[in-house]
Amino acid sequence: MGIPMEMRDAWVNNRNRKNQSYKNKEMIIIPSPEEDLKFLRSQMCTQEGVRAGVRSASIACVASAIPTLIAVRTIPWAKANLNYTAQALIISAASIAAYFVTADKTILECARRNTRELYNKPS
Repeated sequence: MGIPMEMRDAWVNNRNRKNQSYKNKEMIIIPSPEEDLKFLRSQMCTQEGVRAGVRSASIACVASAIPTLIAVRTIPWAKANLNYTAQALIISAASIAAYFVTADKTILECARRNTRELYNKPS
């Protein structure tokens, strides 16, 4: 199957012509210091959210793994109905939920804090 050679060559030539027209135009983009600062703040918020999410997910993993594994070994219904896949799904679902909830809350709180600092600083 694939793309016929003639069609591929036509697409490549068309793309090259478009790229050359963009290269001929001179574009001067000067980033403002405020935009750089906003970008750095958003990166810091994201990193903070990831760290908090990983911490929360690891705690949730241990907190859900211990009761799940104990229940599978002691409760007859769980022993009969929860195979290894079900156990892994229970533990990973708790970990994933904890990660996303915590990361989302942390990122939103950081964004609120940055907005408050932006509007409360004296001019």
